[in-house]
Amino acid sequence: MAVAACAPHDADDAAASATTETGNGTPPTPVPAATALDQPAYSDPGSGITIAPVDGARITHDFNTGILTAASWKLFAEPDSIGTPLVGLVLDGSDRITTGEMRIGRSDDAASVAACLALPAEATGPASPDTVDIGGVPFTHFKVGDAAMSHYVSADSYRAIRDGNCYAIDLVVAGTRPEVYDPPRTPPFSQQEAQARLSKALAAVRWR
Repeated sequence: MAVAACAPHDADDAAASATTETGNGTPPTPVPAATALDQPAYSDPGSGITIAPVDGARITHDFNTGILTAASWKLFAEPDSIGTPLVGLVLDGSDRITTGEMRIGRSDDAASVAACLALPAEATGPASPDTVDIGGVPFTHFKVGDAAMSHYVSADSYRAIRDGNCYAIDLVVAGTRPEVYDPPRTPPFSQQEAQARLSKALAAVRWR
């Protein structure tokens, strides 16, 4: 007996049915499609750095600048330092009173790599005796800070040499003292909260 060929739409219906039912008519366990949360919020093929999505923060490719925070590849970079800003992660709600930002930069300049682990003049103490693991890479950790004309900046800074490159990660909290305004301004979050949220966001940094 000849079997009639399925029309195109009949074939589509059959295919759809095959994906929703097993041979005994029982619907199979659905396989969820990939969602935006499965994908990194940022990926740099050159370095292998990825950043997973972080609730309450957004990716930026322009570092916030201010009286004390230049848009250099690392915080408090020397005038002759050569490097590339890669990505920033800014806390939602950041404003001119208080901004929380993770900065990641890289340098393959020989002089910058040689000085990678050196502390800047703005360091507020020695480097921590133990390295900090960030995505499987050991980083030197130290704190920095500065203040001038009612403005302030403080940061937890991390430095590592990997594959001949110097990597800088700075957790920057910067802004203006709210009491200098009339009336005093209300910051979006405290400096302590901003630093804690940025420190937690380090877990989103990974290396391929």
